[in-house]
Amino acid sequence: MSAPAPALAPPSGGSPRRKAGLGPRQKAERREAIALVIPALLPIIVFSMIPLLAGVYLGFTNATLARNAEIEFIGFDNFVQLAQDKQFWDSFGIGLVWAGSVAALTGMSAIALALLLNSKLRFKSLTRIIVLIPWAMPPVVTGILWRMIYDVNSGPLNAALGWFGIEKVNWLGDFSTALPAVIVVGIWSGLPQTTVLLLAGMQSIPGELHEAAALDGANGARRFWHVTLPGLAPVLIAITSIDFIWNFNDFGIVYVLTEGGPGGRTMIPPLFTYLEAFRNREIGYASAMGDVLVLAILLILSIYLVNQFRQNKEGR
Repeated sequence: MSAPAPALAPPSGGSPRRKAGLGPRQKAERREAIALVIPALLPIIVFSMIPLLAGVYLGFTNATLARNAEIEFIGFDNFVQLAQDKQFWDSFGIGLVWAGSVAALTGMSAIALALLLNSKLRFKSLTRIIVLIPWAMPPVVTGILWRMIYDVNSGPLNAALGWFGIEKVNWLGDFSTALPAVIVVGIWSGLPQTTVLLLAGMQSIPGELHEAAALDGANGARRFWHVTLPGLAPVLIAITSIDFIWNFNDFGIVYVLTEGGPGGRTMIPPLFTYLEAFRNREIGYASAMGDVLVLAILLILSIYLVNQFRQNKEGR
């Protein structure tokens, strides 16, 4: 029977806590890593975090654009007033319709266009360049171009309808057609980048899957439904979510086309906030609107991220 092993005594020359600390080499590497990260973080802090925090703070003040105006902290007064502002919440609903319609219809149109570009199309390279043209146009130019197309008297759209005996339509001035007309422009403007991403996702699907499905007798529609669409699903969900967030925050095209009219039928939340800040000069109240929009976007983003984490967890 062997004797029990003696307990190991801690080595002399320092406590165990000190032994677990970083050595000189690790400390030098940590300092080097911090020195490399700080230059990259500074622009983010200066140009993103500080303006964001300043905007959040202004939502709790009575700030205006008047000269030498005194800014006072007023607590939640702006948010209480905002909760009773029917025009803002109406614009919020219009913004959801605008962003949801543009994101969903852009995704469906982009799938069809990506399928076309992924086929054995003649002059494929030229077609891809033509598809990308709207991407190169600034929103202001896009808005001016479509205002000319929608023009009641001299627009080519009404001229084409006139050939079929259809009466002229005031596309941007009529209550029933203004929002759909603006949505069409949003789809046209966002189609190129969505198509490019879906085309890249489509080309990453292994060709063997399509060949195996074809050998099993699947026609083109069944191969799209059972092979292409499942393979594209992660890319499609991601780009549609990003499109929704982007369109919910962007108002350049809507401002150039209608300025929120007629009668507020195209007044989306960021445009409403912009007009409150720079036309009515109520910076504090407009900042409170911005705070609400940030919370709404964070909520939508968190739902998307939680869904992505669940899918990744199930895929492991």
